Amino acid sequence: MRGTIVKGIAGFYYVKSGETVYRCRARGVFKEQGIKPAVGDEVRFEIGAEEDNTLVTEILPRKNCFIRPFVANVDCFVVVTAAKKPAPVLQTIDRFLVMAEKAGTDIVLCINKCDLKGKQEELREIYESIYPVVMLGEGMDEGLVRLRELIRGKKAALAGASGVGKSTILNRLHAEELMETGKISEKSQRGKHTTRHTELFELDDEGTMIFDTPGFTSFDILEADEEELQFLYPEIGAYAGKCRYDNCRHLAEPECAVKRAMEEGEINPSRYRSYKEQMEELTK
Repeated sequence: MRGTIVKGIAGFYYVKSGETVYRCRARGVFKEQGIKPAVGDEVRFEIGAEEDNTLVTEILPRKNCFIRPFVANVDCFVVVTAAKKPAPVLQTIDRFLVMAEKAGTDIVLCINKCDLKGKQEELREIYESIYPVVMLGEGMDEGLVRLRELIRGKKAALAGASGVGKSTILNRLHAEELMETGKISEKSQRGKHTTRHTELFELDDEGTMIFDTPGFTSFDILEADEEELQFLYPEIGAYAGKCRYDNCRHLAEPECAVKRAMEEGEINPSRYRSYKEQMEELTK
């Protein structure tokens, strides 16, 4: 049989096939080969005579895979930031976007808490020409409808810093209160993770599924190299080959098309600053 791993806890993998979820163990050969099934994996499994003898026998080829959290086959990243509480950090947003570009997924930028007077207009001005931007907040149902349309039929993952409202968005996408929501610390203005394990929820009967995970909040190592970084910023990659030097990194080189485009207002300065910081990090 074939199915999708929707949860993994204490050595058991819960595989959804059709309308049924089967509790499985992984074949011992996976451990011997250093392979571990991930939430989101498409797998083949065999039903055993006894409940605990149902086994995952094969992991089908992955579209992508992430280590922290350990999930696979993300079709779309919904990068979530708050307009306020916590205040958005542009460099952090851009690291999430680079991660999504590197993984080859669709991307949606979701600005949450837009019912508060925050930086939603600034964020929209920076990003709406690059990615679909969705505005969410209390009573803002139109944004939720648009978000549903953008992730329809895909395995989507919410990514963003603590406290931006990822679990609340998941609750709103699903008709039920699936996840406990956390409150922002007034002192730190940061939220605490309320998700304790990774799970993949089915949102409708059209194949739309969404990961809820305690991860995707920080990056110790930038998962890109200096040759490809410019292409992970679509508006910067558009100028590849137009600089004086073929190997231009768009930092201090003369006659750089990217820097000229920024000066002419074609590239937002904050995006260029994020690119420059990441490039300098990669070339240390």
